[in-house]
Amino acid sequence: MIEPRIIPCLLVAARRLVKTVRFREPRYVGDPVNIINIFSTLAADEIFLLDIDATRERRGPDLALLAEYAEETMAPLGYGGGVRTVEDVQHVLAAGAEKVVVSTVAGEEPAFIDRAAALAGSQAIVVSIDVSRGAGDRPDVFVRNGTRALGRDPIEYAREMERRGAGEILLHSIERDGMMAGYDLDLIRAVAAAVRVPVIACGGAGERADLAEAAKAGASAVAAGSIFVFQGRNRSVVVNYPTRERRRALFA
Repeated sequence: MIEPRIIPCLLVAARRLVKTVRFREPRYVGDPVNIINIFSTLAADEIFLLDIDATRERRGPDLALLAEYAEETMAPLGYGGGVRTVEDVQHVLAAGAEKVVVSTVAGEEPAFIDRAAALAGSQAIVVSIDVSRGAGDRPDVFVRNGTRALGRDPIEYAREMERRGAGEILLHSIERDGMMAGYDLDLIRAVAAAVRVPVIACGGAGERADLAEAAKAGASAVAAGSIFVFQGRNRSVVVNYPTRERRRALFA
């Protein structure tokens, strides 16, 4: 088995690094530049940086800040937040990101993915599928930071995004975000089995063993926030990332 990528998924609000719980209650955890630099030093496979204010504030990507972040890391950087046009995709890539992560525009204007993939190549386009389970444990896709339901089944939606040109799926469980109680393994299995592009599991990792469980469920990569910035029950802020030796043991 190819060793899954491990991706710190970092959230930015008001140019500060925060961590949410179920997409709410953002808690300040540090300066993005410093923490990105630390993850780069620790040889993170990739880093995802998501501006959670951009869509709510109806603005585009903060390109100046993105360029500053990109200078701080040797790891490939994926960036999301406020992307609405193919020009935004161009500008984000030109500012130093290697991948563009989109959610709301994909859900509200699916043909955008066709245009973005034609422009930048599928390898640069990551569609974030944010999923919440409603009545009867029926999963639905949400956009706009988890505030608007699309009425779409995640499996069917993932297939459409793949068909339109998405190179990867960032599969994010809203209920498990920040809870540190494990990934939604059933959701990961279902979506990973339905598409051929890599699925990145996100939402719920509380210990290193959770990363391995997500990989066993079919994830090609595992993304997390809390486990990489918090330590202990009191959630003291301690930036960490597994060494190469620990990763080999984890995924053995």
